[in-house]
Amino acid sequence: MSEDFLPIKGMDHVEFYVGNAKQAAHYYRTGFGFANTAYSGLETGNRETASYVMSQGNIRLVLTTALGPDSPIARHCYLHGDGVGVIAMQVDDAASAYAESTHRGATGAIPPTAVEDEYGVLRYSAIRCYGDTIIKFVDRSDYNGPFAPGYTARNGVEVAGNGRYKGVGLASIDHMVGNVELGAMDRWVDFFAQTMGFSQLLHFDDKDISTEYSALMSKVMQNGNGKIKFPINEPAEGKKKSQIQEYLDFYYGPGVQHVALTTGNIIETVTQLQANGIDFLRVPTNYYDVLEDRVGKIDEPIDKLAELGILVDRDEEGYLLQIFTKPVEDRPTVFYEIIERHGSRGFGKGNFQALFEALEQEQALRGNL
Repeated sequence: MSEDFLPIKGMDHVEFYVGNAKQAAHYYRTGFGFANTAYSGLETGNRETASYVMSQGNIRLVLTTALGPDSPIARHCYLHGDGVGVIAMQVDDAASAYAESTHRGATGAIPPTAVEDEYGVLRYSAIRCYGDTIIKFVDRSDYNGPFAPGYTARNGVEVAGNGRYKGVGLASIDHMVGNVELGAMDRWVDFFAQTMGFSQLLHFDDKDISTEYSALMSKVMQNGNGKIKFPINEPAEGKKKSQIQEYLDFYYGPGVQHVALTTGNIIETVTQLQANGIDFLRVPTNYYDVLEDRVGKIDEPIDKLAELGILVDRDEEGYLLQIFTKPVEDRPTVFYEIIERHGSRGFGKGNFQALFEALEQEQALRGNL
């Protein structure tokens, strides 16, 4: 096995560029159970942006808004709506990660940078990814502050414990899916392989994921230790518009389609999310009539899964449970997946058909099929 020239320790954070970070933070707190643990803005001396770090389990989402119209973040929101601007991963050496990836063909976005405050030194760099997304390499080995220099701690733990904003059991980021234009999937597969040493884990084509009207193709890339997984989708030719093309049309280009979040108890998590007002896709009820025939014995009661709309799939290593929210923006772009794994390392291939049909129903309601 070849040496991993760009070792990645795990996800550090995902930064969303949004039109109003204060209101977005409220939504993620009351809807998804995140706690606000750090903040940067006018009160901390930041004259350009306001950022709220939202934490739950090992997940950190950073919600950032521009404080003026000339900011690149303001332009990002104008073009794409609210969406993922930065995928940040923890590394031991941000300068080395930048050098290795750019040497192999990546385009630099932020050269190796060190910022310092009373908590130590934070080092980072970044390269360009699909669309206007950047991949950031973060080295926290010499930093123990609330998030980064320029941020102040917020008492998010106490807030999360007062009952109103209690977490819902979300634990970590499982994978992040990118949508790219027709014909671009293999180019981005090669990008992750060549510049970051990722390998292809799975491949789905239009025979796996299609209906009478539309289809998509997908390849899953993972890093050397398997901690980071980036499926990449492109639309396939169909009679009508696939949800991948719908995303590209409304996001005005490629970008992150959804973020998958793990939980140790999907029934409890989804029950709470639905009580908090989060809307989920629903597959036809007959999906559950043959569920046990298809996936075999599982630990969870099928009637409860049917009530909540949770899907199940099995591969040779075990099974998984998953469910997808509806888009969390007004544009039909970004959404979330909630996933609980019992051995399976797959992505729910057996659910693709039912999901695709459910997505097409939503597209039809929006007039976009």
